[in-house]
Amino acid sequence: MQTETNNLKSSIKKQILFAFTLCFVGFTSLTAQEIIEDKVKEVLVDTVRNTSKQKIDGVAAVIGDFILLDSDIDKEYAQIRAAGGSVKDFTRCELFGKLMEDKLYAHHAIQDSIMINELEIRSGVDQQIESFLAQSGGTIDELLKFYNKSSEAELREEMVEINKNMKLSVDMQRKIVDDIEVTPEEVRQFFNDIPKDERPRFGTELHVAQIVVIPKVTDEEVEKAINQLKQFKADVEDNGASFTSKVVLYTDDVASKRSGGKYILNRKRPQMVKEFRDVAFSLQEGEISEPFKTDFGYHIIFKEKERGQEIDVRHILLRPKLTPDAIKAAKDKIETARQRIISGELTFAEAALEYSDETETKFEGGKLINPMTQDFNFELTKMDTQMYTEIQNLKDDEVSPVLQDEDRINEIKFKILMVTNRIDEHDADFSKDYLKIKRLALQEKQLDAIAKWQDEKITDTYIKINGDHRKCDYTGNWLKNK
Repeated sequence: MQTETNNLKSSIKKQILFAFTLCFVGFTSLTAQEIIEDKVKEVLVDTVRNTSKQKIDGVAAVIGDFILLDSDIDKEYAQIRAAGGSVKDFTRCELFGKLMEDKLYAHHAIQDSIMINELEIRSGVDQQIESFLAQSGGTIDELLKFYNKSSEAELREEMVEINKNMKLSVDMQRKIVDDIEVTPEEVRQFFNDIPKDERPRFGTELHVAQIVVIPKVTDEEVEKAINQLKQFKADVEDNGASFTSKVVLYTDDVASKRSGGKYILNRKRPQMVKEFRDVAFSLQEGEISEPFKTDFGYHIIFKEKERGQEIDVRHILLRPKLTPDAIKAAKDKIETARQRIISGELTFAEAALEYSDETETKFEGGKLINPMTQDFNFELTKMDTQMYTEIQNLKDDEVSPVLQDEDRINEIKFKILMVTNRIDEHDADFSKDYLKIKRLALQEKQLDAIAKWQDEKITDTYIKINGDHRKCDYTGNWLKNK
């Protein structure tokens, strides 16, 4: 039981330690057009340094084909601090052990032919730097000074290496646990094995429902956007204007503006929305599409190059402007829905079905699904900060004021919220909390699988730990003395 506890603690620590790097790796969510995560990777460009015939000053450890320098530990500390994390709860030995695990995963990811898309990694680095500078209000020179780099190119290369290795590590761990499932009997056994006085206590949970009304774009604004895209197309085709320049000046896809609207698409990789892919792959090399619509707005695509299953495209996105009248009409509509609920004329669920523009929730009475648990329960202490702010003062069955919001598709939308159910803090109950207990049982089984994999691979992998790092008390047999 102690082993599982240690593994669980290690897993929790990793989640914190990974925070800064994962905000780098998670760049795909910043891309306006991408709705399905890339599952098939390009051939890995081998950047692993072979150290079997080298003696490098400051080498703390060798893990397979990877090396760890003493300075890597300091860099990890710096990254955690830069992300706003605290390092006071982690010893240098614990942090070093985490870095060795990362290298072990990355090494075997390569051995198992897990591939990554380097162009995607580099695009993500661009967005990371932009995001970091925007959030900190700093300059690139200040960023270089913080990371002790002499040039932006040097910083970018290091970030690319960090991201590639972390992506390999994450993908390897995912591969280890991908096929693991738990049966109902295993869940029951897991629960029964927990002493009654040690069973988890679940915090207060809420069911939250919402009604969303989105302002409608007028036909006139749609026509303006389409005509403008047609003008761009004609200017490029007839006058030799630069498509890339048009992107930089006019596109509403902020994520791709820096790269001139460029995306790399693969026929076997569903990276973009279907409408975008269908148009892109129908074009001939050098051809520009007619304007077409997706949920994000209206586009034209220029097919730049084709390489077998892969194509390079650039696109311009225009979102038709919302008129003040359209915004007012949407706000009036949701105010009407709110008043009809308050007066008792409609239940919240009935109003959601009649008024809501959010198809994901309107047929469920407006109830929101927790993306982490895939059920309707939101634990109060783990709730998204924005949602908590919006509902913290609401009594049960009280309708919130009209709130203005936005998402990556809609620049303005209006919503009302209601807490439809409240489950008070309580000790775990097998029947009432089955899904939560199942997740805990699955997590334990996954942690066991990772621990077993790690023990086996530590034994099978060339590992050399140098200097004072040999004095650390590692949870795994890194020193191979057991």
